[in-house]
Amino acid sequence: MDKHFIKNIDFSKVIEMDSLVEYQEGRVVSRTLAQGKPLSVTLFAFDQGEEISSHSASGDAMVYILDGEAEVTIGEEKFTVKKGETIVMPAHIPHALLAKERFKMLLTVVFSLS
Repeated sequence: MDKHFIKNIDFSKVIEMDSLVEYQEGRVVSRTLAQGKPLSVTLFAFDQGEEISSHSASGDAMVYILDGEAEVTIGEEKFTVKKGETIVMPAHIPHALLAKERFKMLLTVVFSLS
């Protein structure tokens, strides 16, 4: 059997990405699709008012909004990111996410190999 690098998703099947995580009241729900160096890929569903507080990461993090709208803070700057839009949070810069309304996102983080 071949080792798969992507997990928690059906292979050889067409899937609507946002259907892989469901909203839950008062929670942030996640599903990891790939994790390791140089890449991690995770789906998230945020209920309204939920957040990931300010932190920094050692890799560049790209958020693609699948549903709803998020407030993304990078350094001191705030951005509103809506369904179909993306934003990149640079490595080593503090960033945070807040659900002004429910939203789903695909998070891809790319790390240095060195």
